[in-house]
This record gives sequence, C-alpha cells and structure tokens, in this order.
Amino acid sequence: MWPTPLTVGRSVEGRAIGAYVFRGTPKRTVLILGGFHGDEPKSVLVARRWVDFLLTERDPVDDARWVVVPLVNPDGYAKRQRRNARRVDINRNFPTKNWMPTSPRTRMYGGLTAASEPETRAVMAVVRRFRPMRIMTIHSIGLDRHCNNYDGPGRALALAMRRYNHYPVTASIGYPTPGSFGTWAGGERNITTITLELPSHHSPKRCWDDNRRALLCVAR
Repeated sequence: MWPTPLTVGRSVEGRAIGAYVFRGTPKRTVLILGGFHGDEPKSVLVARRWVDFLLTERDPVDDARWVVVPLVNPDGYAKRQRRNARRVDINRNFPTKNWMPTSPRTRMYGGLTAASEPETRAVMAVVRRFRPMRIMTIHSIGLDRHCNNYDGPGRALALAMRRYNHYPVTASIGYPTPGSFGTWAGGERNITTITLELPSHHSPKRCWDDNRRALLCVAR
C-alpha cells in the first residue's frame, strides 16, 4: 500500500519536513517521529526502514493509520549537529508548563521562547491534524542508557516493547528535560508516548533488527 507523501513544514533554512501517511482507521492513528537531533542518524535510519517495512511487509489485517515523519530536524541532520540551524534543541522547545529559558551555550538550549522554531511547530501541527492514539519518537543515546522511555499512559506499551528489544523501561531519562516533546504530548495531553532511545554504539542493522518487532507493538 503506497502512502500519501506530505510536506508538513519547513526548517529554518527552508528544507522540507516530509511525512508519509499510510491509509487506515483514523481512530487508530500511530505517529512515528525520527531525527529530532541531527547527530542521531540511527533514529532517521530506523524511521525510514519502518516506511520501507510498511510498503513491503505490512500485515494486511493491520488497520492502523500510520503517519511517519523520518526527519524532524533536516538542517541539523545536514550539518551533523544536535540542534537546528538557529542552534536550538527542538526537543527542548515545546510549550510545556516546565519550559524555561536556558543559556544558548548549552547543547540543550530551548530557544528564546517556547515553540519559537518552525520544526517544533510542524510537529505540533502533525499531532493536532492526525490526533494519534500513540506516538513513538526515535532517538539514540550513549553510555548504555538505551531504553523504552514513556510519558503519559505509556508504561504498558513500553513493557510490551521490552519483550522484543530487551531495553530497560523507564519513566525518566535520568536528567531534566524541560520543553520536551514527551512532556508536551504524553505528560500534558495524555497521549501514549514512547521515546525509543537506541544504543548509539550498536550498528544501524542491529538497531533495526532489535526493534522491528518492537515497533509492531505500537499499533497493537
């Protein structure tokens, strides 16, 4: 089944932020987001492999509507840097109750104001347009801190994923995350939200192989 390609926004430097929408039941919409951080290419690879999987191997009885945005931060990805072209961390720029101004010198600079960045607003618009029942954002992390991190009512899903990827399940990444997408979508809007933190020291192939079946859990 071929998806509908959409441009859901544009980056600071004008690059398209693309989405793929696979037809299904709107009430069973699942949103997959990759590439919040430009220096986490494995997150983009796994999201793109998921598009390929849905094209070639999707179960015919899967009636979920899949919306996949493989690359939220195309400028950062092009520059191989965590932040966007204005050096803002997209995953600290959401208008949450705990958003706060931080120093531009930090890697997790959240911007001059909440939702100041076009990439942030594009993601918010996707959530509002498609009203997903479940969301997964894909990241990568070092120092053996990979995990199925959940926000909102996501614990059961994180545990189901653990049966396949064997990652630890946690409600906290271990440090403050003001203005994060997980807080905005899961904590404050009560959408089942998973942040899949891939192990940065694993190969792209292993990251995909370990998580292909875990991703299937998201729609079940």
